Parts: sequence; structure tokens; C-alpha cells
Amino acid sequence: MAKPATAPAGAFFANWRQNIIYIGFAVIFVVFALTLNDKGFLNPNNLLNIVRQTAMIAVMAVAMTFVLSAGEIDLSVGAVAGLATVTVAMAIAVAGPLGGILAGLATGLAVGMFNGWLTTKIGIPSFLTTLAMMGIAKGVAMWVSDTAAVPILSPGYSWVFGGGSVGPIPVLLFWMAILGGIGHVALRRSGFGRRVLATGGGETAARYSGIDTAAIKFRVLVLSSCAASLAGMLYAGRLQSGRFQLGEGDELSVIAAAVLGGTSLFGGKGTVIGTIVGALMIGLINNGLILMGLEFSQQLIARGGIIILAVALSQKKA
Repeated sequence: MAKPATAPAGAFFANWRQNIIYIGFAVIFVVFALTLNDKGFLNPNNLLNIVRQTAMIAVMAVAMTFVLSAGEIDLSVGAVAGLATVTVAMAIAVAGPLGGILAGLATGLAVGMFNGWLTTKIGIPSFLTTLAMMGIAKGVAMWVSDTAAVPILSPGYSWVFGGGSVGPIPVLLFWMAILGGIGHVALRRSGFGRRVLATGGGETAARYSGIDTAAIKFRVLVLSSCAASLAGMLYAGRLQSGRFQLGEGDELSVIAAAVLGGTSLFGGKGTVIGTIVGALMIGLINNGLILMGLEFSQQLIARGGIIILAVALSQKKA
């Protein structure tokens, strides 16, 4: 008779590693709420700022969940986001908001197809492919913009892509929620998601099961670059300009968010909901460190520590 009452708690503690992100998020939030309340941590505007600062990371991390689950990695997302901000801003100046949107999507599609082709057809590991693309994307963005910010003079575009609010709720929250919901359903409820997990869980076995693993890897790399471009479009809309520096270093936060949320670096396991919470947790930590008065260099050290901790936990066997 006692088993039904204790089974949920027993299952929770037996799988505590899968739930560590939710426990950690709650603990950190409570600690900051108690220690930084006099500095405005619980102020609604501050909490909404965490969402604004985290949304682009979350958008890229949703796609990174698919990439990691398939046994690959994408280190170019931050640079691609920066390149997209520039291409969008330049296209809006010539062809208006619709032209900017198409240019942003085309940027992600082109980069993703190139990454996927090099990885699946030429056989270059995605780590090296996307590491090289990181430099290429940043270099192109610097070249075409002459290292200067490109202003966006379209209030409509800026409102839809990151700068607007519905009442007190920032539009960025809707972007994050919608893409997170789509990503969760695609990974857990669709045939594509099952094939992604099967590819990362055992590529040879997946091929023998009739899965075109090369096609799956190609698609997740395209998905990742398109999500990075969308994040760049949101950066551009929120800040009303395109700058090659935007997105710089985001790849670390994106990978950390996915791994902290329960996605394995070695493939075969991923959770989009956990990834979203992981992104919010990183934003929460960054916000708290800023309110504590720590310097940016110290924040970078904290992020590095989070990644190390996430990798260590992902390697542990239950």
C-alpha cells in the first residue's frame, strides 16, 4: 500500500541526475532572491531582462539539442548569429523588412548546408568544420560591414524580432516559448526526432535499421545554422543594428545550456525542455553575478566552470 506514495519520490531520487537542472535552478533562484533582494533581483523588470538576455541563447540551444543528440557539435552558432545581424541590416536598407528576413534565413540555410556537406559528404568531423566556419562567418561579417555597426531603421521589424512587448511581456519570450514547444514535440513525438536520437545512440545500429544517418546529420546541422541566424535576427531587432560582435562567444553558453539540461555530449539523449531551463539558468547566474558587482572576466570564469560541471555530470553513470 505504501509503494504508490513513495514510488514517485524514489524514482525522482533514483534519477536525480536527470533532474539536477531543475533542482539547481530552484536553489540558485532562492539563493539570489535571499541575498540580492535589496539590489532588485526580484523586481519584475529584472526578471524580464533575464528572459530578454537569454532568449537568443535558448533559440540556438534548442537546435543544438538536436545536433548533440545526433552525435555532432556546432561551434559556429555565435559567429553565424553575428553574420546574420549584418546581412539582415544590410538587406533591410536595400529591400525593406521582408528582404531582411529572407536574407537572414538564407544566411543560415547556406552556412548550414555547407557545414552539413563538409561533414557528411567530405567526411570532416563537425567539430573541425564548424570551428573553421566560426572564423569564416566572423571574417565575412567584418569584411562586408567594414567592422562598423549597420543601423536598422525599420520599427516594424525591430518590434517583431526582439524589440517589442505585449503589455509587460517581451516578444522574445513568445519566440522562446514557441520554438521550445516546437522543438520538444519534434524531438519527442516525431519520427525525425526518433531518428536523431537513434543516430546519436548508435550510428551503425541506426544504419542497419534503415536510417539514413548522413541525411539526419546534414539536417541537424542545417537546423542549427538556421536557428543561429534566427537568433541573429532577434539580436538585430532588439538592438536595432547589425554588428559582427553580436553572438560572439555564445557557442559556449549554447552548448552549456543543452548539456546542463540533460542532453548528452556523446549523442542519443536530449531534452528540449531541460535545454530551455539550462539557458534560463545561465541567464540567471549571469544576472546574479552582475548584481553582485563581478567583472565580465569573472563571469566568463563562472561559465567555464558550469561547462566543466555539466560535462562531468554527463559522463557519470547512474
